Amino acid sequence: MSVDGQRAEHAAEGADEPGWEVDPENDSAAVVAALGHQLKLWREAAGLRPAEFGAAIGYGENLVYKVEGGKRIPRPEFLDKADQVLGAGGKIAAMKKDIAEARYPKKVRDLAKLEAQAVEVGVYGNHNVHGLLQTEEYARRLFEMRQPAYSQDEVERAVAARMARNVVFGRSPAPALTFVQEEVTLRRPLGGRMVLRRQLERLLEVGQLRHVAIQVMPTDRDDHAGMGGGIEVLKFGDGSAVGRDEGQSGGRPFSEPKQLRILDLRYGMIRAQALTPRESLAFIEQMLGET
Repeated sequence: MSVDGQRAEHAAEGADEPGWEVDPENDSAAVVAALGHQLKLWREAAGLRPAEFGAAIGYGENLVYKVEGGKRIPRPEFLDKADQVLGAGGKIAAMKKDIAEARYPKKVRDLAKLEAQAVEVGVYGNHNVHGLLQTEEYARRLFEMRQPAYSQDEVERAVAARMARNVVFGRSPAPALTFVQEEVTLRRPLGGRMVLRRQLERLLEVGQLRHVAIQVMPTDRDDHAGMGGGIEVLKFGDGSAVGRDEGQSGGRPFSEPKQLRILDLRYGMIRAQALTPRESLAFIEQMLGET
């Protein structure tokens, strides 16, 4: 049996259906509902019953009802096949980006938008490798460790949202990205040695980019300006900025000039106390050899 045939059979049997459940408290639920309404109009205009439409695209009738009712976020391939079968000329497939973002929590989408607009991003991470630097495997293991435990659906959503933020590295013009990581975050084998090894390889790869600087804060430093927790500073082309400070604001973003000056000063001191970018890449390469 083909993959599509197996997918349709599993859906008909009531097994886990492709896609993601809609969080009614997520403000993007309206986007999913609008897609479902449009999809239903296209299907009816084509003269197809839900069961016929589902069979034509390789999915179960139950999933078609859920997507049209705004209760299920479809995967990209669902929209591609629907567009083809219904002769939508790309109008349905064009919704993939908005629908993909609908999976993510609002705070993640808001953070991604800020990172996409920033001309400069400065980050200090003290518990684990910062999200923008994480490999998919490392991120998945982190979310699987959360307590209370995430459902598998929540894990996959969180991983997808984190990986989507990586587009910041390929932006043009490129933003200036600086990261300071505690040595311990690069030694802790979260998920196992091979996961850590591939994560270190990723750091070396990203660290070679001309607009990226990665620095390591050695554990044996006796003077450290970052003991209050992780911080993030995002600066924009119009001169404005947004900061996040785990120690001062509980991680909530703020833009008050006085707070930003203090945060900027603290981050500058942290960078001065850490290894230089060149020393840091050599340090990471050495750790990779020991892993």
